[in-house]
Amino acid sequence: MTLVQTLFASPVGDLGLIASDHGLVAILWENDDLDRVRLPQRNICDDHPILDQAQTQLAGYFAGTRQHFSLPLDWRGTIFQRRVWAMLLTIPYGETRSYGDIARAIGHPAASRAVGAANGRNPLSIIAPCHRVVGANGALTGFAAGVETKRWLLDFERRIKAYTARSGAEEAGDAGNGVGQGD
Repeated sequence: MTLVQTLFASPVGDLGLIASDHGLVAILWENDDLDRVRLPQRNICDDHPILDQAQTQLAGYFAGTRQHFSLPLDWRGTIFQRRVWAMLLTIPYGETRSYGDIARAIGHPAASRAVGAANGRNPLSIIAPCHRVVGANGALTGFAAGVETKRWLLDFERRIKAYTARSGAEEAGDAGNGVGQGD
């Protein structure tokens, strides 16, 4: 099966988007460790429907207009890793969970370290938001793109979530007091 790749310029650096005909396979960071996500040779491609969809949705995420992704994903990992990665998809935008929270959620409460290892091999950063996983005490721990990038993503999501909540409250208040309504 042939994999295709393109680059996506983001506020956190160029991201390598990799897809198969079945779905998005990986998002690699600019200085990613080549052993973190092992993939076969890829062809450079600027015109592939899944890569196009991924670029559009990532652009929306970084513009602050998209909080959920709806892409076909082609996970490549062990059964345990895929369970952890699937659980990452359930962490709400702008929130965090600990490695222990993830371990308990997948039915392996003593597997925090194994969850950490699987999280570190997550091939679909941002889409499967491994940046939202923190230490038990809330500390920012390892991240493939570096802790500063993790902090940037979390702060960005919190700002967008707070802005969206304020805007929604203002709109609800406006509707309740007649502002913007015709006479």
